[in-house]
Amino acid sequence: MIKKTLITFSLLFLVAVWQAHWLYNMSIYIPSYFTGLSFFTFIMYAWDKRQAKQSAHKKVNRTPERTLQLLSLLGGWPGALIAQQWLRHKSQKRRFIVVLWLCIVGNVSVIGAITFFAGNMRVMPLN
Repeated sequence: MIKKTLITFSLLFLVAVWQAHWLYNMSIYIPSYFTGLSFFTFIMYAWDKRQAKQSAHKKVNRTPERTLQLLSLLGGWPGALIAQQWLRHKSQKRRFIVVLWLCIVGNVSVIGAITFFAGNMRVMPLN
């Protein structure tokens, strides 16, 4: 149940960003950025999961956790959250989960603040 909810939450965020583009003539770069970075982050999680499975048999280079966290912080958190739930990768490490959720809360807060202040700036009359 939680798995489906978190995946749905991530997908709804991406849909909302695209909807904002269509409804409010927001630049195409913003939804493209979030979608592209989310896709890239998902691929990085999948690659690291694959490398983790192979590391049991031989020495392989893994993607550093900091890289995955940085991708989430930069806006790829929907892809990270989907990958974490769907691929069951990095879903047991408490510290990693906390950092991911801090990235999510930070991203959503910044976007909410920008949306709020941008909306208020349009409403204010110019004297």
